[in-house]
Amino acid sequence: MIVLDANILIRAVLGRRVRQFLEEYASRGIRFYAPDVAYADAEKYLPPLLIQRGKSAADVPATLHFLQSLVVSVDAESYGVSEADARERLRGRDEDDWPVLATALALNCAVWTEDTDFFGTGVAVWTSSRIEIFLKAQAKLLESLED
Repeated sequence: MIVLDANILIRAVLGRRVRQFLEEYASRGIRFYAPDVAYADAEKYLPPLLIQRGKSAADVPATLHFLQSLVVSVDAESYGVSEADARERLRGRDEDDWPVLATALALNCAVWTEDTDFFGTGVAVWTSSRIEIFLKAQAKLLESLED
């Protein structure tokens, strides 16, 4: 299990590599999560990014809906119990990121992000350049449990 930050959802729409990881490892049993606000952020920031790249933003809702089949959207009721702890751990950094950290704390799992504000918060943090190490290990663990 791993929690995705909005910047990873955005990368899944803008590029191929992140989406390929999500599709491949979801099919191998890895569970991906993102707080509902990460989807809201992606929906907000994707249209101008796509337009800036000369692409249509018309498919953003459908693409994000597809991503929800791979990355479960976690509602605020589920991660809100860890809000105070997450805010404390992010104090002096970008406290607006608390839902991502709170989701990771509530689910007891790592975070996949490109945001350095999560380093030193007490949860494992993986970036896209290293995420396959984590995903391969998780897939191998799941395979060994099935044997």
